Amino acid sequence: MARHKLTLKHKRLIAAVAAVGAVAGGLGVAAGANASETTSATSPAPSPEAAADTPSKKQPVVKVVVKSVLAPAATADVAPAVTYDTELAPLGARVQVKEELRRDGGTRIELRLRDLVANRAYGAHVHTKPCGKLPADAGPHYQDQADPVQPSVDPKFANPGNEVWLDVNTNKDGSARAIATVDWRFREGGARSVVLHEKSTSTHAGHAGTAGLRLACVNVPFK
Repeated sequence: MARHKLTLKHKRLIAAVAAVGAVAGGLGVAAGANASETTSATSPAPSPEAAADTPSKKQPVVKVVVKSVLAPAATADVAPAVTYDTELAPLGARVQVKEELRRDGGTRIELRLRDLVANRAYGAHVHTKPCGKLPADAGPHYQDQADPVQPSVDPKFANPGNEVWLDVNTNKDGSARAIATVDWRFREGGARSVVLHEKSTSTHAGHAGTAGLRLACVNVPFK
């Protein structure tokens, strides 16, 4: 892959152009320098009187939504989503991640992808660190109960109940959607990105949680 030296001005220009492309594509991405849209929303807090009348009512759902397009890995310091393999995760491919904090104490995460390779399986997981210029910069998978042995390939820890797995199979248009629901919440600052991998996630001992090379990454400020 050819290497290009990009100035900060060029990086920001690339990110801005990516944002405009996302708006034209219909994902509703805000056309700003960071080429992404992140929102948080909560239901209005009840008045003290209403709260007294409904003591059993649980906390409202909090939502985080990130929409972006894949930019060159060299722009990771300014772009919210990057690709490390432009053949399997093309530049300009669109990604959306939505997080909901459920009233029962669990978490629901939804991943939407567009403009990837058609009719193909991809692995995807929540990772502990933000995206960087190198695939490894996003760190390991987030685990509710951390495996004391790293890298974690033990099915007791590397499983969809203890991690967030968002594997997808694209349709003929290269689009896909996945939803994962777990019965726990992320530790504050512990989950910072979603990484797309080259194949479906393995489940057997010694390889559990692995899904091949890291193809792309999107930053998500999980709550």
